[in-house]
Amino acid sequence: MSFTIGVISDTHGLLRPEVERCFAGVSHIIHAGDIGAPEVVEALRRIAPVTAIRGNVDRGAWTKSYPDTQTLRLGGHCFYILHDLNDLTVIPADLGIDIVVSGHSHRVQISTKEGVLYLNPGSAGRRRFKLPITLATLELDKDGPLRPVIHDLDHV
Repeated sequence: MSFTIGVISDTHGLLRPEVERCFAGVSHIIHAGDIGAPEVVEALRRIAPVTAIRGNVDRGAWTKSYPDTQTLRLGGHCFYILHDLNDLTVIPADLGIDIVVSGHSHRVQISTKEGVLYLNPGSAGRRRFKLPITLATLELDKDGPLRPVIHDLDHV
């Protein structure tokens, strides 16, 4: 069985209409922090169930229910979610983690180290410098390879 998850980060209070189109049909959404406003997660929850963590700009009472990191099992894969990859204090491969999802840098990153996929979907919020506005989808197939796809919201 395979299903698709949406991966988003650094919305900073802005949820663009293109997000709903890119995430249409996903089974779950991961938000890797810098949510910016509770309405962002509320809107994402109308698309699919959401797992979200707190980023460095997420302050105030509404953020108390969001942890700094989260471990999650989806589609037979173990995810570790944190905002800033520089704050990673665990060795994912030693813990059986398959995918590390992060944000913070506003730059897309897809790499594999020790059999662990590292995915940063970039930023889907307000444009910063000349960086593209991006998010990712990830197809989970228990027996197949992990296939992240980056979506540039300027070209959706």
